[in-house]
Amino acid sequence: MSELDNPPRTYSGALLAVLAIALLCAIGGLVWAYTLSGRLAHQEAALADQNQQSAKLSAELRETDARLKVATDELGKSLGLTQKQLDSRAQEILRREQADSARLESAQKQTAQQVNAVSSEVSNVKTDVGGVKTDVAKTQTDLANTMTQLQSMKGDLSNQNSLIARNHDELEVLKHRGDRNYYEFTLNRGKRTPVGTVSLELRKADMKRSRFTLYVYADDRRYEKKDRNVDEPLQFYSGKEPALYEIVVNTINSKNQVSGYLSTPKGGAAPVSAQ
Repeated sequence: MSELDNPPRTYSGALLAVLAIALLCAIGGLVWAYTLSGRLAHQEAALADQNQQSAKLSAELRETDARLKVATDELGKSLGLTQKQLDSRAQEILRREQADSARLESAQKQTAQQVNAVSSEVSNVKTDVGGVKTDVAKTQTDLANTMTQLQSMKGDLSNQNSLIARNHDELEVLKHRGDRNYYEFTLNRGKRTPVGTVSLELRKADMKRSRFTLYVYADDRRYEKKDRNVDEPLQFYSGKEPALYEIVVNTINSKNQVSGYLSTPKGGAAPVSAQ
């Protein structure tokens, strides 16, 4: 064959090569387009999911905002009510403080008045105490003078001197000494009279001579004190453990009556009138 017959074959091989390349490119484009389409679909799905989540979050945010607004309103109302309560409480406390202040002022005035009254009473008491002290001092002086006036006379049974009282005042001084018991009496003639733990009976009385006679009844016995003088200690012994008793007639009131006192030891028997 001649060289003029070969060119058509060469042109066919190149065309096939171009076609093959174009086919490969087309296939590659299809693969790339498919891959890109898959990625695009995935991204679209992800974007849709994100949009959905965003919508959900927006809804939740709106709900939260609504709740927050409600809570804020309620808190505002609560704070407003609390403020009113605080104002009311403050006013009440202020009123109480004013009332307490008024009561305290009134109490202070009353206390001041009471203190003044007590001070006045104390002044009066001091004055009274001063008067009492003066009276006590005078009484002590009178007692001292009376003591000096008391006479000591010898009894009719013993050689010991007995301190006697000549009147009621001097007898009170002897009682004040507290060393013996004293019983005053008034005897009527012919009448037996209980005195202390014994009984006495006036037999006769002589006013001119200041002398008298009487009976003493003690321990189931009778003692006669005959023609005795006024203010003379008449002595006798009486009791289970005999102790000294004394009778002193101070006054002859009449021929039928005398007055005086009986002196007995401390711790003796109880008086007849008390039995």
